[in-house]
Amino acid sequence: MKLLRYGDVGHERPGCLDEQGQLRDLSDEIADIDGSILSSKKLNFLRSININSLPIVKNNPRIAACVGKIGKFVCVGLNYRDHAEEVGMKVPDEPILFLKANSAICGPYDKTLLPRGSTQTDWEVELGVVIGEAAKYVNEAEALNYVAGYCIVNDISERHFQLKRGGQWAKGKGCDTFGPIGPWLVTHDEVKDPNNLDLKLSVDGHMYQNGNTRNMVYSVAHLVSYISQFFTLMPGDIISTGTPAGVGLSQKPSPIFLKAGQIVELSISRLGEQKHLVVDD
Repeated sequence: MKLLRYGDVGHERPGCLDEQGQLRDLSDEIADIDGSILSSKKLNFLRSININSLPIVKNNPRIAACVGKIGKFVCVGLNYRDHAEEVGMKVPDEPILFLKANSAICGPYDKTLLPRGSTQTDWEVELGVVIGEAAKYVNEAEALNYVAGYCIVNDISERHFQLKRGGQWAKGKGCDTFGPIGPWLVTHDEVKDPNNLDLKLSVDGHMYQNGNTRNMVYSVAHLVSYISQFFTLMPGDIISTGTPAGVGLSQKPSPIFLKAGQIVELSISRLGEQKHLVVDD
């Protein structure tokens, strides 16, 4: 299934796509797309619904973040060898973890706000993993059983804030609108191998990132297992699994960063696409 949320900010409703790509309303069946409906049992209930009997949503509403009430937004740094190489950093011996502020979360077509004082806002297309079952001390062989599905994440990053303002990466990673997710939560049964998905990102039509999740240093299953050794992953939590080469920071002969008026487009095979207009905050 392709689950999504739609409507104005603060008034989002649950929905899904039918086989023709039409948006159908799910609000008579569930209150929201969040951790409360992401277990295997609840997803099986949703699959039993005759989607074609649901109301069609018209008038092209805003598409919101595909998961609501997210508890934790966990991100993984330097998880592609080519990206680590391009930024001149060592491939990590263990996954690098950081948390992105939940206030960064926005929809897949919402505007990207350049924070005040920003000079180095950058892009990072990433595979998002949506947790469906509480995961604590899980082993790698069973880790994907705790996954409800997958989505696109753009781990937008202000590099000067991240690297030059002292301390942790959170300063450059958690700004408002720096965590668009969606458009859809694609359930795990439709993504047979999360480590074989194409990722692409372009700015004003120029492609900068063109990679595949097979090139991750640490696989999706490894990441779910690894993270669960430190804290419990709860239904509705998001893991953003790292980005391939092609970020603005590493462009030659000099870095390229986002400016107001530019359009950023990104996609992952089977998971849809995002599109953002960059504006000053």
